[in-house]
Amino acid sequence: MGIFDSINIAASGMAAERLRSDVISNNIANSSTTRTAEGGAFKRSRVILAPVEGKFVWKNPFVPEQLQSGSGKGVRVMTIEKDNAEGRLVYDPTHPDAILTGDRAGYVEYPNVNIVNEMVDLIAASRAYEANTSVIQGAKEMFARALEIGR
Repeated sequence: MGIFDSINIAASGMAAERLRSDVISNNIANSSTTRTAEGGAFKRSRVILAPVEGKFVWKNPFVPEQLQSGSGKGVRVMTIEKDNAEGRLVYDPTHPDAILTGDRAGYVEYPNVNIVNEMVDLIAASRAYEANTSVIQGAKEMFARALEIGR
């Protein structure tokens, strides 16, 4: 493992959590949008993350082989996908986006965004971002101490 690998791994986590925060903020901002360019109510988005596969896999000598998955090289965003769950229906026949025909006539479909869940996800993303900054700060302090040893 190189000297800057821990910083690179934490930086990939910070970038992923920043994007996750942006997507969550977009969900919250559009929580009452009943009409989009694609048609219909806004659908919440979510970020799908995956590990970055590295060539080097560090094995812990104190953990049995079958319990080790090895360490990767950070995290990457696989995709941002839409949640196609149906939104809540509210009866409001005066709304411009009210459904005009069928058994749901007079109902307006609102986005499938739950503000409480989005805020919990935003707090989790913020905490993960802070944890990655702590890793970077710890690595910087460790490098500084290693340089002091050489004096």
